[in-house]
Amino acid sequence: MSRMHSGAKGKAGSTKPAQKTTPTWISYKKNEIELIIAKLAKEGLTASQIGLHLRDRYGIPDVKLITGVTITQILKEKKLTKKLPEDISALIKRSIAIKKHLETNKKDKAAIRGLHLAESKIRRLVKYYKKSKVLPKEWVYDPSQARFYLE
Repeated sequence: MSRMHSGAKGKAGSTKPAQKTTPTWISYKKNEIELIIAKLAKEGLTASQIGLHLRDRYGIPDVKLITGVTITQILKEKKLTKKLPEDISALIKRSIAIKKHLETNKKDKAAIRGLHLAESKIRRLVKYYKKSKVLPKEWVYDPSQARFYLE
C-alpha cells in the first residue's frame, strides 16, 4: 500500500503473529488486565500508550487475545475515553507544534507544507468520525482554535 502524501510504496512494518491463542506465560486474568487498563487511563495515558505499557512492563503482548475486546472498548465500558479520538488529538498537537515553529521561521516552506498535510488529515478524520457517530454532527475543526480542543 502506498503512503498518503508521498510517492513511497514501501511495505515495511511489524505484523502480529498468526497464532490466535493466549500465550502460556501470561499469568494475568481478564479482570486484572481491565483494572490495570483503568489505572493507566486514570493516569492520563492514551490507548496506544496503555498497550505499550502492558507489553513492556507487564508482558502482555495482545489484550484482545486475553480479554476478547480491545483497549478502547474497555475504556468505553468504563467511561474513561477522551472527548476526541486519539489520532485526531495527535494530529492537532502536531499542527500546533508546526504553527509555533512557523512563528519564528516564516519562510520554512517544508513546514508550511507539513501544516497543510496535517490539517488535511484532520479534516478527513473529522469527516469519518462524524459518519461513524464518534463526533457530533455539529463539531467543526477550526485551526485558529486548535489549542482549545485539547483541553
